[in-house]
Amino acid sequence: MSLWVDKYRPSSLDKLSYHQDLSTNLKRLANTGDLPHLLVYGPSGAGKKTRIVALLREVYGPGVEKLKIDLRRFETPSRKSIELNVVTSNYHLELNPSDVGIYDRIVVQDMIKEVAQTQQVDTNAQRKFKVVVINEADALSKDAQHALRRTMEKYMANIRIILCCNSTSKIISPIRSRCLSLRVAAPTTADIVEVLSAVAKRESLKLSPALAERIAEASERNLRRAVLMLETARVQQYPFTADQTVPLADWQQFIKGMAQSMIQEQSPKRMLEVRGYLYELLTHCIPPSIVLRTLAFELIGQVDQQLKPEICRYAAFYEHRLVSGQKAIFHLEAFVAKFMSIYKRYLMEMYG
Repeated sequence: MSLWVDKYRPSSLDKLSYHQDLSTNLKRLANTGDLPHLLVYGPSGAGKKTRIVALLREVYGPGVEKLKIDLRRFETPSRKSIELNVVTSNYHLELNPSDVGIYDRIVVQDMIKEVAQTQQVDTNAQRKFKVVVINEADALSKDAQHALRRTMEKYMANIRIILCCNSTSKIISPIRSRCLSLRVAAPTTADIVEVLSAVAKRESLKLSPALAERIAEASERNLRRAVLMLETARVQQYPFTADQTVPLADWQQFIKGMAQSMIQEQSPKRMLEVRGYLYELLTHCIPPSIVLRTLAFELIGQVDQQLKPEICRYAAFYEHRLVSGQKAIFHLEAFVAKFMSIYKRYLMEMYG
């Protein structure tokens, strides 16, 4: 049994219910006979990957959905062996080089060269090139991006690159200039309500517009999260009521509790407890940047107005260090310690 978010994911451009102008442009692009390198960017849950898969289906037909997962091994210059899961079809492959950390350059070079030097397997294919989809492209190191730029130039005849990322700010300008940039904006609350109503109808559920709107607002315009929240609400309570609690993800509840404990007490003992909470989040694969951002917003919502600018400044400072450094826990702990220091000083000034 699959989750609703996968079960009802649109498989073609015609079935996408919002950003119709973007779908029309993608369809026109697919039918031109040639496809440029693409840079698809936008916030999480906006539908970037869904549109990329729909575009590939438009270009190659339903055969692009016959997928398999390969475990590829790569060897670093120091003779260290690294492994990466790659999703492949006869027409494309999808990978996430940032999963291997500082060795992403080796993955980018080896994989793209391998694909580019192999002729199209299906002789009846409409296109002579294959497509490589690189997820989380904004997490690639600068070395990997420069290697990608050189490879894009060299193998343009046999390969097309589709980069998928949340923001273009971390993509080097030579790559941006070689790609057609497509922005997938977050859906509006009305768009999400429409999708939730359609999912509920297909599941034969009665969903009130008021509850659908509350779920849409709680999802922060993240469609994937909204559909997951609807399914969670269905498990917790059905029939639905207009005033029932909108369920948050476990990790969000966990961070909310962590923020409250930081405000209640600022001490080495509490710092040690929070460190345990951070490890708990990281071991459950919650991205460190999401942990830092969510924690910062929770803290900002619970402190005095005069502290908010300083907390924002240090959140941005440690987020930059998080991206530049290697050990996420160090930078998350540093932010927690800095907040406790700021808040303790504020309490002492206020109450002596």
